[in-house]
Amino acid sequence: MLLISIRVLYAFVCAGAIATFVSSNPPSPVDQSPLLAFVLLMILTQAVTCLDLLIGRKRIEVISAIYFGLLVGVLLSFLLKQALNPVISKTPWGEGVVMITTLTLPYLCISFLLQTKDDFRFIVPYVEFSRELKGGRPLVLDSSALIDGRIADVVETKILDSEMVVPDFILKEVQDIADSSDKVRRVRGRRGLDILSTLQNNPTVDISMYEAKETDKEKGLTVDQRLVVAAKKLGGKVVTNDFNLNKVASVQGVDVINLNDVANSLKPRYLPGEHIQLKIIKEGESQAQGVGYLDDGTMVVCEQANHLVGRDVDAVVTSVLQSSAGRMIFGRVTENR
Repeated sequence: MLLISIRVLYAFVCAGAIATFVSSNPPSPVDQSPLLAFVLLMILTQAVTCLDLLIGRKRIEVISAIYFGLLVGVLLSFLLKQALNPVISKTPWGEGVVMITTLTLPYLCISFLLQTKDDFRFIVPYVEFSRELKGGRPLVLDSSALIDGRIADVVETKILDSEMVVPDFILKEVQDIADSSDKVRRVRGRRGLDILSTLQNNPTVDISMYEAKETDKEKGLTVDQRLVVAAKKLGGKVVTNDFNLNKVASVQGVDVINLNDVANSLKPRYLPGEHIQLKIIKEGESQAQGVGYLDDGTMVVCEQANHLVGRDVDAVVTSVLQSSAGRMIFGRVTENR
């Protein structure tokens, strides 16, 4: 709405300025046909608005690269002209050298800055504008986090207030999984799309799509590697439950939020010597072991409990094994029920 108002105001200002110019009786040909001159000048000024509408998405780094490239090119051509002036001033091709340098140097500078703007940053000539984000650093979602679905439950607790970002190649990966011929993969992919839709429809969630521009250096990279690169560019954290991606991102200095670690950190702590109640579900892999599960899904391996399958028992904790894959409790049966 603001842009529409500015464009309308611009048209009125142009009309007033052109009418004043035409009515001031300047030299011909304007004084011979003032109406035609007014129409032509209005078309010329409003062509700028049409050009603005045709170029839908504008990037500040492209504009700054063109501006400063032109500025540096003109400056270099001027300095080169001053340096060569004693040599070429009295030659017949002196003006040609000046014209060539004035034309080529700005082009070369603009081309160089446009092709290298993604590889490095300068305070000058590059001024990097970042959108003010709600909360802390953005959270870059992995496909495994969407398919897992627990991120939607975490968001419902309102513990996260950071912007969530889904790169376009992650969305494509989830869509490819949803279109898979394998039934299990197809169900997982559709669940990922449903979770993304749930997050987008949640008014308390600030989630957006990120159009990752693939550079020459990024060609041939895997999805996980591109995700790490995108997180670096955005200055965000990767949200995943993929153990390998967790390690790759950590090695490259990108912070990772592992959903498995978050879930495990919220589970009750059990110390050696504490008693727990559980039901033995099946026999364990080792001899005489019985396996049961707590209400939160934690696996409990009990010694000398293989003959108690299907029965509720009281067990005492002997040790706890904690990893990113989950938590496992070892214990021994103290009382049969």
